[in-house]
Amino acid sequence: MKIIYRIWFILFLFWGLVSFAQKKDRILPRANKEYADNKFAEAEADYRISISKFPNKATAPYNLGNSIYRQKQSSEAKYAYVTALKNSKSRAEKHRAFHNLGNVFMNEKDYTQAVEAYKNALRNDPTDEESRYNYALAKKMLKDNPPKDDKKKDDKKDKDKKDDKKDGEKDKKDKEKDNKDDKGDQDKQKKDPKEDDKGEPKPTPGGLSKERLENLLDAVNKEEKKVQDKVNAQKVKGKPVKTEKDW
Repeated sequence: MKIIYRIWFILFLFWGLVSFAQKKDRILPRANKEYADNKFAEAEADYRISISKFPNKATAPYNLGNSIYRQKQSSEAKYAYVTALKNSKSRAEKHRAFHNLGNVFMNEKDYTQAVEAYKNALRNDPTDEESRYNYALAKKMLKDNPPKDDKKKDDKKDKDKKDDKKDGEKDKKDKEKDNKDDKGDQDKQKKDPKEDDKGEPKPTPGGLSKERLENLLDAVNKEEKKVQDKVNAQKVKGKPVKTEKDW
């Protein structure tokens, strides 16, 4: 019985070793060699294959980001670095990913994000002088180039002040004009020729009374409305029918 147990134990170890060998990433070394030979497009393709087979590892996404970055597609490389960060298990892996993310943000002139990325890189490796230098540079660039939103806010404040000043001057002028108009209306009321001494309406020129004239205008407006309704009805009839289905 002991011999049988030993045989089963040896077979179990053998199957475990075979299984481990089958799970070994054989694409990653080839991709790394292509990268070292400056064959970045080929390396990118193999890194993507490696990621598809081992989606939870950090090395392939990080190297994929580098190969894309070297092809001058830094904004696209950003997503690979983010995946590498998500899969990172060690501080060293996180440091490298954050550092290269900072480089991407510097290329995009997003200095706020660059500062944060380099800061996180230093948190994971305070001894890296390149990250420290880039962090200082990003802070300087952020100071010299504040975000556009802040600049827009300042410009808006200045514009609002100018608008308030203009509105104040306009209100003052309008008030002066209203006072003049009120005075003119008062003078006009004193000399209005449309009413007689008894306060009754006078006949308008041509023999039409004011009431009759208003009735005629009202009739004309009604006719105009009828014509406009007919025109609108014709427009509705002539409108093309929608044939596409809304999915």
